[in-house]
Amino acid sequence: MNPSPDACLLTPTGFLRGRLRCDDRGRIAAIDGTPIDEAQARASGLPWLLPGFIDLHLHGGAGRDVMQGGDSAQAIAQLHARHGTTSWLATTMTAPQEDLTQAFTALAPLCQAPAPAGARVLGVHLEGPYISEQRLGAQPDFVRPAQLGEIRALHALAPIRLLTLAPEVHGNQALIEALCAMGMRVQIGHSSGSYEQGVAALRCGATGFTHLFNAMSGLHHREPGMVGAALAHAEYAELIPDLLHVHPGAMRAALRAIPRLYCVTDATAAAGMPDGPYQLGRQTVNKCLGGVRLADGTLAGSVLTMDAALRNLVQALGL
Repeated sequence: MNPSPDACLLTPTGFLRGRLRCDDRGRIAAIDGTPIDEAQARASGLPWLLPGFIDLHLHGGAGRDVMQGGDSAQAIAQLHARHGTTSWLATTMTAPQEDLTQAFTALAPLCQAPAPAGARVLGVHLEGPYISEQRLGAQPDFVRPAQLGEIRALHALAPIRLLTLAPEVHGNQALIEALCAMGMRVQIGHSSGSYEQGVAALRCGATGFTHLFNAMSGLHHREPGMVGAALAHAEYAELIPDLLHVHPGAMRAALRAIPRLYCVTDATAAAGMPDGPYQLGRQTVNKCLGGVRLADGTLAGSVLTMDAALRNLVQALGL
């Protein structure tokens, strides 16, 4: 077995000062070390080894977008693996059925067997097209009510692990129970729905909220909206910690309110690339000043990687 250099290893039970030992396939075979506390880890001057990241909302990177099909997902997986992501959900855009079919067909082999290099594709996050036309964000306007036949056809190509929908769109809430029975997790997002509609969707089986605060009805003390439903009732919700999508104060509020708040990148093809134009589904987006935007200035995903997300949380929240 090949040991790593001495490091501070973060394990489920706390920090160890020691080494990883890997087998000939590069897999962790053993962890050797002495328990230390966080203060000792900070004072040690040694590098820290952390568990790999899992990104449940990731559109692209390295100049490639999941919706492009072909070998795009492999290039994306390799880029994000270099930043500590070990597995991810390939996230699609609101699009015509033929575009989604192309993307799912390309993803199918990677979902069935891990690629030889790069982060593992765990399945698909279907972000739309079952969203509100009033809360598109950077999604193109190919929205439509959810149809079980369409979803089943895509799911047969590559497994849908997570599906984002707006429950106020006619017919969408009625399908949540059936989608959960198919093994999918349903999240509320890109929604203009009310607080009451959000709570009702959670009772039907929805488990969380997609990029909390962004592209959803906001919190007002007389109209709590989807943000209010999330803060009052959600067990899970995504957060994009690129310091552009969400103010640190809002992050703190969510952290106090939601037990299993988790971070995603919502990264686009522009991640890991220089400033300039890139594709996000059928739309052109521009990377500039550390963000990605449509021509009208709307935020359009991010250039975030999970290691940068962790650094931002430490910087903004002192975690």
